[in-house]
Amino acid sequence: MSVAKITISMEQHLVKKIDQLIKNRTFGNRSQAIQSAVKEKISRIEHNQLARECAKLDIAFEQKLADEGLSMELEEWPEY
Repeated sequence: MSVAKITISMEQHLVKKIDQLIKNRTFGNRSQAIQSAVKEKISRIEHNQLARECAKLDIAFEQKLADEGLSMELEEWPEY
């Protein structure tokens, strides 16, 4: 996987917290710490988007579709 080098500005108190995590060997360096934080944040955003979309679903309608699909599949199965 290729990586891109970027420059960011960050509040000093956050830099100190990151450096403490490195000192405690939670991360090997600042890049690893920041990359891990960004990955986690993106994952949470994507999960929340999925949860919001799922909340829009009509459970009764989805169950009806699933049941219809199963009944059609059963009719197509060969007898043994």
